[in-house]
Amino acid sequence: MANHKTALKNIRSDEAKRTRNRLQHKTMRNNLRDFQEIKTKKAADKALPSLISQIDKLAKRNIIHANKAANLKSKVTKHIASL
Repeated sequence: MANHKTALKNIRSDEAKRTRNRLQHKTMRNNLRDFQEIKTKKAADKALPSLISQIDKLAKRNIIHANKAANLKSKVTKHIASL
């Protein structure tokens, strides 16, 4: 168990950050899944900017790795090209 007030506070804040990061990561995965189900190019082009923005924000905050973000964006653009 922690012996200092700051250590206890760090434990509390780390848990809050962890839950927030997990929620944002899960939301992005759900949005990716929904994007992959889009069948029309017009709808995919409309949804693309918000998905790319979300991926970039997660990479900027180190919730996902920068290379993973690049791979996801590449996968999404390939999906649009295949429509």
